[in-house]
Amino acid sequence: MSANDKKNVPNALPAGHRFNEFEIKEVIGGGGFGIVYRAWDHLLERTIAIKEYLPVSLVSRDEHLTIALRGERYQKLFTAGLNSFIQEARLLARFNHPGLLHVLRFWEENGTAYMGTLYYSGMTLKEWQLGSPETLTDAWIRQLLPPLFGAIDTIHQAGYLHRDISLDNIQIQDNQLPVLLDFGSARKTIGNLSDQTEIMLKPGYAPIEQYSEESDGEQGPWTDIYALGAVLHTLVTGNPPPVSVVRCIEDRYQPLTQLRPEGFSLPLLNAIDRALAMKPQDRPQSVDEFAALIALPVSTVEELVSSVAKAPEEIVIPEPVPVPVPEAQPQPVPIAPASASAEYASLRHHRLAKPLAIAAGVAVLAIVGIAIALMQGEESPAPAEQSAAAVNQNSETPAAPAATPADKPTIATVYLKLASGETLLLNDKPVEVKPNTSGYASLNLPAGHYKIDVQTAGAVRSQQLDIVKPGTWLINPGS
Repeated sequence: MSANDKKNVPNALPAGHRFNEFEIKEVIGGGGFGIVYRAWDHLLERTIAIKEYLPVSLVSRDEHLTIALRGERYQKLFTAGLNSFIQEARLLARFNHPGLLHVLRFWEENGTAYMGTLYYSGMTLKEWQLGSPETLTDAWIRQLLPPLFGAIDTIHQAGYLHRDISLDNIQIQDNQLPVLLDFGSARKTIGNLSDQTEIMLKPGYAPIEQYSEESDGEQGPWTDIYALGAVLHTLVTGNPPPVSVVRCIEDRYQPLTQLRPEGFSLPLLNAIDRALAMKPQDRPQSVDEFAALIALPVSTVEELVSSVAKAPEEIVIPEPVPVPVPEAQPQPVPIAPASASAEYASLRHHRLAKPLAIAAGVAVLAIVGIAIALMQGEESPAPAEQSAAAVNQNSETPAAPAATPADKPTIATVYLKLASGETLLLNDKPVEVKPNTSGYASLNLPAGHYKIDVQTAGAVRSQQLDIVKPGTWLINPGS
């Protein structure tokens, strides 16, 4: 996010606004669900960060700086998100690990809620990758991983999952120690309750079991390990792995142990491949198991503090690159303690997707269960890596994309099952598409509202779809 972008965040509090001893200095980040400020603590004379819960689609700020609903119908969504924001602050306050966001205070004011945290200088891992890709060596990654492993393992040992580990959710401090940013419970809760066509997940980083709240017992430490594997894949190759929803239809992931990118050790490449296995049971089942594949320890807090104190002069910091500060992250899921592999196995027979504060709401993309079923009993092939759009172009029998206006760029790829003899209509107009070898047709669509009909003799299956941002979706039009 550039300096101008920071100043132009809508509904931001003005510089100089006071919360008792805390004085707002500037906006340092903003997204659809909140604003982050740099503030000065006049009592302790230190800089802190303040995160404000502000879902811009539901509320705005009036002339008195108070949050006002955009309509009464948004009250339930706003309250549910607020409760999740509060629960997240309480959860983060329980942890005392240098690799996890440290919450100092929490309070409610102006009709919303605020979270005061330590101020972390540095840049996100995404900014680092864009600004200094030449520093991302095997040795640098091995230096990064132990403290990051320690932070993730701390969450798992406490019985929770993060569920949104990605490059823009890992902050690299000036001392090069990583900090795993917040869970973003409010964003996940509002997404679940308001949108039945998608889940707010980062394509490429989320494993297949995260695409359905109905995947009882499928989520566990291995879910975060998949996301961490995707982070490492991106650091090594420059790109995240193919979207898991696409992979379960036609897997074009090529193992890094076959590609053998220059300069990276075979144990690291093998660990990434193992972490990105489509089946949860084929991945490392704990952070310790993942670390063992790379022959790395899980750092304790004492080791982290000691390493920072001993050799600060050896740290080399690249020049920052302006990149948007990440939005808040999805809500953690309670899990059993991560101490025994037998307990992990038993998790598959119990529902793990119950949120901290409220029920997750109606399931979104329940049809992804069909995609998960496609994996059962099958070994995942390993063809060349492709993006979601490239699958359409390179399949043996490609699914022809729907025609889109030239002035409206494609932002979404939509997959659906299409049997022989069925006709696909987009906004009541026939679309000529061919299913791929797995029986799935695809549409490349720009932003907009769509009515999708699958017509067969004597029956029509329909679904409404609103596309407002990039994504890859698997849908199942109903009767």
